[in-house]
Amino acid sequence: MDNITPDRIRNIAIIAHVDHGKTTLVDHLLRQSGLFRSNEHVAERVMDSMDLEKERGITIQAKNASFIYNDHRINIVDTPGHADFGGEVERALTMVDGAILLVDASEGPLPQTRFVLKKALELELKVIVCINKIDRPDARITEVLNEIFDLFIDLDATEEQADFPVVYAVAREGFATTDPEVKTKDLSILFDWIIEKFPAPKFDATAPLQMMIANIDYNDYVGRLGIGRVRNGVIKLGDDVLVMYEGDRTQKTRVSALFRYEGLKQVPAKEIGAGDIAILAGFEEINIGDSVTNPMTPKPLTRLKVEEPTVAITVSVNNGPFAGLEGKQVTSRKILERLERELLYNVAIRMEPTDSPETFKVFGRGELQLGVLIEVMRREGFELVVGKPTVVYKMIDGVRHEPMENVVVDVAEAYTGVVTEKLGRRKGIMTNMNNKGSGRVRLEFSIPARGLIGYRSEFLTDTRGTGLLNTHFAGYEPYKGDLVHRMNGAMIADRKGVATAYALWYLEERGRHFIVPVTECYEGMIIGEHAKDNDLIVNVSREKKLTNVRASGSDEAIKLTPIKPLTLEQAMEWINDDECVEVTPKSIRIRVRELDPHKRKRKAAAD
Repeated sequence: MDNITPDRIRNIAIIAHVDHGKTTLVDHLLRQSGLFRSNEHVAERVMDSMDLEKERGITIQAKNASFIYNDHRINIVDTPGHADFGGEVERALTMVDGAILLVDASEGPLPQTRFVLKKALELELKVIVCINKIDRPDARITEVLNEIFDLFIDLDATEEQADFPVVYAVAREGFATTDPEVKTKDLSILFDWIIEKFPAPKFDATAPLQMMIANIDYNDYVGRLGIGRVRNGVIKLGDDVLVMYEGDRTQKTRVSALFRYEGLKQVPAKEIGAGDIAILAGFEEINIGDSVTNPMTPKPLTRLKVEEPTVAITVSVNNGPFAGLEGKQVTSRKILERLERELLYNVAIRMEPTDSPETFKVFGRGELQLGVLIEVMRREGFELVVGKPTVVYKMIDGVRHEPMENVVVDVAEAYTGVVTEKLGRRKGIMTNMNNKGSGRVRLEFSIPARGLIGYRSEFLTDTRGTGLLNTHFAGYEPYKGDLVHRMNGAMIADRKGVATAYALWYLEERGRHFIVPVTECYEGMIIGEHAKDNDLIVNVSREKKLTNVRASGSDEAIKLTPIKPLTLEQAMEWINDDECVEVTPKSIRIRVRELDPHKRKRKAAAD
């Protein structure tokens, strides 16, 4: 339906904290709009198309879709809920006129709820509040609504913004209602409100073409694609346009292909008018934030800016003994090309060269975002060595400042003490404590970002997997002093060989293992965590000496404690400055940077 006028277009985003039901709601909106045939098989959480998104159950990249409802085209953007992917949210919000803010009926507003709402209010977007999961037995619908109103006021919302419409939903069952006591059959009320309460796109009918690129894609047939909203004017297939890059660079080019969204697919179009989402091809170079304008009267739009990254890691070529055995992409040139490609798609990532041509410093919003990047590269066949995550300091008025985080912890009452003690050791200061009266307590802390590196896995252990920990960047403050990162030393293999159950069994009392029997090891590889604070050099390939004497009872049965292999994020959190994580398509190994024990001793003595 190319004949839809701008007054019948609605551009909306779904925003919320992680795991509050955004992608599930979008699923049902698409299904109930009649987008899919009745006999068509549609995967659950259809918008989560990346393998990592399906595995982890979180949205990592913002994605567009479109459907027709009552002769209106509704362009919808599903956004990530995790704080580390906030750059995706900032980028997506530039394409829309309104946002549906989802909030869990039990958990209420959490740190990322605050972040996404703040960005929406700054852009003066119309907001509909949707309180989701009202069927939860511990739902606190009235209290959560009051908390949301307090959040609007706290974020300096105008009187009009604070007078937000509220709808209640159970996204999993696909229904929405204006009265939480009344269950409806579908999401009709939400469809109607999207058309009634969200404004049509605003544009100047006399202005020339203006469009800002908010996302980038690639098509095997037409090459690089620029995705964005047409702010003013009309763009037609075959038009000559001027691309305005950062730093006043420009390039004239022709629109060789033009697409719009229909459902989840990109379909060819002859022209796209103001207010609609367009996908263009014909560029040799196009980046997020670039403006596409009329070459006769060029008028660039204000360039997209996102918050600065706060965490950095070093990524280098794998120089270990097993280098090149498992991966295909192993050279520094291939790694550099891949990182530069990531910079084009991901506005929240930065990269800097280092003193070594084989090592690159990559900056991001958090450990999860950087961990996802490394995991994606590993699945593409790369071999890498990754250093310990460090925070990005700033000098303000000659004083070193560090990034701070607001931490919201939701735990059972029994674990309040251990969480408070651990965060206190990491320079955390409690700012609020709220006992819900249901056996769970919500604690709020202000803590340096480096204090959280390595804490998440420890937190899950301390709370027996029942705790929830959420963070939000809270600006920079003066340096808070040194922190103790890890109390335990490492168990380091002293030779190349295959780990035996016999050797590991004798080492069990010395600490926690990271490997299982038959694992290939090499000198300098870390095979476990020592129970004491010093490093322990061990022989994990030791075999039992066989004799011709046998007696019942003299052979001890070897029973090893089962281990849970470290994930990439856990390994990155665990290491110290002189250690690194070796990442290959098949393995995640931890090792010391200097494999030779004699050189390590000399270096330690020199330090």
